[in-house]
Amino acid sequence: MSRPVIGITCYVEPARFTVWEMTAALLPYTYVEHVARVGGQPVILPPAGETGPLVERLDGLILAGGGDVGPERYGREPHERTGYVRPFRDDAELDLVRAALERGVPFLGVCRGMQILNVALGGSLHQHLPDVVGHHGHAPAPGRFGRMPVRTAAGSRLGEILGAETVDVAHYHHQAVERLGAGLTVTARAEDGTVEAVEVDGHPFALAVQWHPEADEESALFEALVRHTVPVAR
Repeated sequence: MSRPVIGITCYVEPARFTVWEMTAALLPYTYVEHVARVGGQPVILPPAGETGPLVERLDGLILAGGGDVGPERYGREPHERTGYVRPFRDDAELDLVRAALERGVPFLGVCRGMQILNVALGGSLHQHLPDVVGHHGHAPAPGRFGRMPVRTAAGSRLGEILGAETVDVAHYHHQAVERLGAGLTVTARAEDGTVEAVEVDGHPFALAVQWHPEADEESALFEALVRHTVPVAR
């Protein structure tokens, strides 16, 4: 039996590799390793062309982390700390997540991916979380993950997957859910009240986390996504 095809969105950024320095479609390789480790076939999805119809060819979808979602998408003016906005990526990923929700495709959002999901369903974001919680624990320094505990909701799918009420996870985000999108349920929070995970009501498998599971060795969220796939007829 062939492996389920798991599409993973990616960055488009200036990059340096071997002897080259140019714009590249790129993704932290840990995403690829986690998906392959648990039996999926990872496929990187650049934000180009018509992305929504791609969902019909996927068994599952991961929206990866990245820069900030454009605040005009949820009716706000940009904060002075909002940055790395890529409108073409917002367009592509909003189309992808809406198509995945419509077709019931298993979905996992990571960091920015959770924010895209929330905005796609009419929610809004805190544009600079330290203004709200009064500390920088969610992103302690450029290019360095922080470690903070999150508490999962009793009876949630997330809690069942992680197997614990409180888990210590890798954080790197300065934005977070403000107004919750329609049809979402909060399934984890940080100690400071920040929304750290949501699930889509009535969907076979659609959840998103604000932290970075790809930064840890443990693969439970990726395994759960692959386990809930239903192979697409090809």
